[in-house]
Formats: sequence, structure tokens, C-alpha cells
Amino acid sequence: MNNIAFYHHHHRYSRYMKIFTLGVLLLACWLVWPASTVSAHSQLLETSPEAGARLTQSPEEIRLTFNEAVETKVGGIELLDSLSRKMNVSAIEANRDRTSIAVKPSNLDEGVYTVTYRIISEDGHPVNGSYVFVVGNPPAAKDAATFDLHTQLGHTGHGSTASALTSSELILYAVRFFYYATLLLAVGVMLWKSMMRFEGASLQLAKAWSLGTVRAFLFGSILYVFFHAREVMEDEPLSEWLKLLSRTSVGMAWLATVVLSLIGFLVLRGGRTVSVIWAILLIAVESWSGHAEANNPKVLTVGLDFVHLTAAALWAGGLALLLVFWFKDRKEAGRFAVRFSGGAVLSLAALVLTGVGMTLLFLPKLSYLWLTSWGVMLTIKAGLTLLVIIVGALLRIRVRRGDLPSATILRIDGALMALIIVITSLFTYVSPLPANEPVSYHKMGAEMHVSLRVTPNVPGDNKITLKIWLPDVTGAPKSVVLRFRSEQHEDAPIDIPLEAYDDQEIDAFDGYGKYAYQANGPYIPYPGQWTAEIRVMDKNDNELVETTTFRNY
Repeated sequence: MNNIAFYHHHHRYSRYMKIFTLGVLLLACWLVWPASTVSAHSQLLETSPEAGARLTQSPEEIRLTFNEAVETKVGGIELLDSLSRKMNVSAIEANRDRTSIAVKPSNLDEGVYTVTYRIISEDGHPVNGSYVFVVGNPPAAKDAATFDLHTQLGHTGHGSTASALTSSELILYAVRFFYYATLLLAVGVMLWKSMMRFEGASLQLAKAWSLGTVRAFLFGSILYVFFHAREVMEDEPLSEWLKLLSRTSVGMAWLATVVLSLIGFLVLRGGRTVSVIWAILLIAVESWSGHAEANNPKVLTVGLDFVHLTAAALWAGGLALLLVFWFKDRKEAGRFAVRFSGGAVLSLAALVLTGVGMTLLFLPKLSYLWLTSWGVMLTIKAGLTLLVIIVGALLRIRVRRGDLPSATILRIDGALMALIIVITSLFTYVSPLPANEPVSYHKMGAEMHVSLRVTPNVPGDNKITLKIWLPDVTGAPKSVVLRFRSEQHEDAPIDIPLEAYDDQEIDAFDGYGKYAYQANGPYIPYPGQWTAEIRVMDKNDNELVETTTFRNY
């Protein structure tokens, strides 16, 4: 009986194991079967707006359509502006079968925008990428060329590549120092003479210094215009000089400066109101011809520069008069120091605030400060300004105690003023932004030669040229893919829509066939570090991959 029971028990156990094993096999087949009958991954079929589209107005929605259903609870769609900042968009909306998803952006201003998507397909595979579209006619991206006078005038080939300071550059910098010093002194002395009632000997000193500074400024403005025009119009005919002064904003500003410097002698005979108007016009013209005029929004940058220069003139002109009174009439120096110390505090506060404001407007990122000589000199100027504030505080303490200004304090303040003007004359001549060099990548290899060019290498419209050379035995490539990956969004590359073209350049290699491709459009949407990824599939399905990195600002 025991043997029979054991037999039946063993028989049932074997039958259950067979059923269990069969069930596992059926489950495995069920799991594998769908994967072999559907597409391997979700694919993006359509976008709205289309990649590279140029819209006349802000789109009502951004819609992505895939070949199969996607998950809407994980991942999302981001919209980035031309500085890679996230724009506000609504929550994701999907159609009934979840093959199409959309978000609604806020009203978009003119600009270059990037759509970045990170989606999970229904089978669990990630789907990500980016593409670019343009709204309106946005201004060109800012880089070093924005502040280059040669570029603004349409001249090329004048850029200096020498690292050593030439005698011509040294003279130009000396002229710039003299110009800015006389500009600030002429305007500053004129304003102080208009705001204060000088009497007796002090009035004669103020008038003498007004005349002296106007004379010096006339000389300085003529030198400034001549040397700058000569530097800008190098190798250009005389007719171009006339166009410079009569048809360009910078040339007309230079001409207006010289005319105002001549009018300054008539202003000296006028009243206080005339003197103030002359000073305001002179500062306004100077504000409209520098870095501020080349930046956007112009009204704000030019306005800040106007306040900045006015504050600098009040401080420099007041300090110059205080030094004159100190050496000529100590009693008058004490009286003037009371007014000057209060005005200097307000002027320095305005200098700091407007300086910070213009820096934030000029630079997309504060990290750019350490990438250019402009940033280095601005940092030095900020340090000198801090010392001026400390010296000014010491001067104000002495004046409020009823003491005469200290000779040491005045000499230090004067030296700091001279150094700041030197720095100003230098760093107003160089670009606040780093230069963007065109991408030019070449690599030779046994299996493939590659050449990639991107011009200009700036956010916005780009001309992209890709050439590859494959061995004759390999033949034409089956596919060529070019992607740009941003270090900020490495998992969402931008696919460049390459088109084959007939290249006429003589750059053949024996034993290799050349295949040329190009694309034109906004394929670098914002500044940063980028990786160009080149993938070439030959007729034997061998994939050749090359990468190179480049940066723009």
C-alpha cells in the first residue's frame, strides 16, 4: 500500500511539474512575441512647429507626434530661449491613443527657441531629442563682433592678431586717456561752476579752469576722432572717410563731439542753464557712441551709461577743483570740500549702481568676466572704485569734523582718479564678450577622412558644411548623421538635416571618394559647450563615429 501511495504521489508531482514548466514556456513566448512583431522603439514622426520653422507670431501649442503610444506621466517637454532659460509651458496634454502630446507656451517674443523632449515609450524605452524654431526676426546674437567698430562699418580684414603692443596702439591708448580725462574734467568743472556760487578769487579760479578744460577737450576730441578714424579707415579711400562721418552713427557722433567742443567756448560766456545743457548734450553724444549703443535694449543701456558718465564727471571735476583750491586757497578748499564730499557720495553710489547694471546687460553670464581682458580690467576698476569709496569716507569724516581735507587723502584720491580713467580708456576699447571662432575640424583616418565647418559659430543662423571621404572600395555611405549635443542637455541632441550637394573645392584624396553635405538654419540655439557627433554607416553596415567639441559665447 505504501508503494502504491508513493507511486500516485510521485505521478501527480511529475504532472504538476510538467504543467508548471509548460506554463513558464508559454509565458516566455507571450512576453517575447510582441517585441518581435512591433517596432523596436518609439519614433518621432512629426513636430509642430516644424524643426527650423520661422514663425511670424508665437505658436499656440507645441505638438509632438510619435509612431506609438507614449507615457505622459514621466518625462516632459521643455522650451528654452536663446540663453537656454526655461520658458513657461502648460502641462502635457495627449490625444486618446497617446501618440500625440502637446504643451501650450506663454506668448513668445521674437527669438530662437529650442524644444527639448524626454519621453518614455509604452514599452519602457526612452525617447529624447531637441529641435529649434524661430519666432519673428530676432536680432543677431551678441559676441565680440557686436562691439567691433570694423564689423559695424562693414570692414573686414583689419583685426590685429599680434599679441605685442604696437607703437600705433600705444599712441591710440594715450589719446583715449587724454580724451576721457579732458571730457570728464570739462563736463565736471562746467557742472560744478553752474551749481555753486563762487565769488572773488575762487570764481576766477573756476573760470580759468573751465576755459582750460574746454581748450584741452577740444584738442583731445580732435585727436580722438583723427586717430580712431585713421585706425578704422585703414587702406580705405577718402570717399569712405566722408561716408564714415556723414552716414554712420559713430561717425556722426564723433563729428558732433568736435562741434560741441567748439561750442564750449561760447558756452563759457553764457549762463548756468546754457552750461548745463552743453554738458548734458556732450554726455548724451558720448553715451550713444560706445558699448551701450551696440547693446540691447538700447534705451536702457544708453540711459545707464549717461548716468554713469555724468556721475563720473561730477566726481572727477569736483576733485580737480578741490585740488586746485587746496593749492591756491585753503580756506576756499574747506568750503568747497563740504559740498563736494556730499556730491561725491551720491556720484560714487550712482557709479556703482549703473556700473553693475550695465555689466549685467552686457554679459549673458557673469562667468564671462574671467574670459576677456574687458572683464579683468572691469574687476581692477571695481577694486579701485572701492578704494575711492574708502578714501571718500575718510575725507567726509574730516570735513564733518570741521577739519581741512588732508593733503595725503587728496593726493591718493587724485591718483586713484587717474588710474580709473586709464582703465576706462582701455576697457571701453575692447569687447565685453569673448570672440567666437568658426568651427573648423579636420581628421584623417584610414577608414574615413572628415571635415566639419560651422560659420558663424554663434547662436542663431549657421552654415554647416560636412565632408567625408571613404575608400573607393567602400563606396558611398548608406547614411550620414550629424548631431549637436549641448553639455547642458546631453541626452537631447539636435539632429542637423543634412543635404548632399556638389562640392567644387579641390580637396580630393587618392583612393577615396568625397561626399559633401550642408545645412543652413538655426541649429545652435544658445551659447555653451557643444559636441558635434558624426555617424557614418557604410554599405556593409559598419558605423564610423567621430566627435569634436566646440564652444561659443
